Amino acid sequence: MSRIVIALGGNALGNNPEEQKELVKLPARKIAELVKAGHEVIIGHGNGPQVGMIFNGMSKAHEVNEKSPLIPLPEAGAMSQGYIGLHMLNATTNAFKELNVEKEVMYILTQTIVDAKDAAFKNPTKPIGPFYATKEEAEQMNPNSVIIEDAGRGYRKVVASPIPQTFIGINQIKNAVEAGATVIVGGGGGIPTVKDAKGYVTPVDGVIDKDFALSKIAVLVKADYFVVLTAVDNVMVNYKQPNQKALKHATKAELEQYIKENQFAPGSMLPKVKAAIKFVEEGGKAAFIGDLKDLENIIAEKTGTKVTLK
Repeated sequence: MSRIVIALGGNALGNNPEEQKELVKLPARKIAELVKAGHEVIIGHGNGPQVGMIFNGMSKAHEVNEKSPLIPLPEAGAMSQGYIGLHMLNATTNAFKELNVEKEVMYILTQTIVDAKDAAFKNPTKPIGPFYATKEEAEQMNPNSVIIEDAGRGYRKVVASPIPQTFIGINQIKNAVEAGATVIVGGGGGIPTVKDAKGYVTPVDGVIDKDFALSKIAVLVKADYFVVLTAVDNVMVNYKQPNQKALKHATKAELEQYIKENQFAPGSMLPKVKAAIKFVEEGGKAAFIGDLKDLENIIAEKTGTKVTLK
């Protein structure tokens, strides 16, 4: 059977704890079905809504009571990983029980090593946290941060989106899979972390694209397949136009041409397509993009978009 890395969007997990506890049951069941069929599975998830909820809530608490501390973004990211991890571990363990899968599930808090000299740090573009009426107020609430005016809605913190290089504990992640565990890892793309000349690590502000991070994990653990789960059946070109077309199978060259034509939205499908290309470029057999509800059929190549090198 195959080793499969799956990227699950954070929006698929709802907007609050009660929603998340229910919604996570679907991916948990799908994972259990794959493992029962004999596959090795590593799954990661987004955390945009969740880390925003935590970061915004802590900022609001500080406004009300200055004794309530401001929480740095890396710590908010870690909190989101733990909060999502709790629900994913429970749901997947219970799904294994229901399907009589004699395997263990583990969640690994993920720190993602990035280059301190990554160009993204010189041009932070990813907004995070609440809006403020004035730049001074935003700077006060976000010490040592870059602040911008955001589309007429107020002032807001922005952070970099560096490229993932590797992950703290990547060899043990691979060992856990080879020992029979189903591993949940790479939450929110991981917490951006830099390493100094002596090898010491420090978490830093930043938002790593979770699809790029999981594509990199898939390469490093030598996965056969990388699957990006989203809310559409296929990657589309000429989207919502009379000549709209669903891509069933696309090569790297074909997708790169579509990228040049601006066929994919930068905030949604474009990073998914680029992550799929990156995986097959670096040795993966194939990447797939499709709807969560169809996971088993995506793996069986009955639906979704398959991406190959040639």
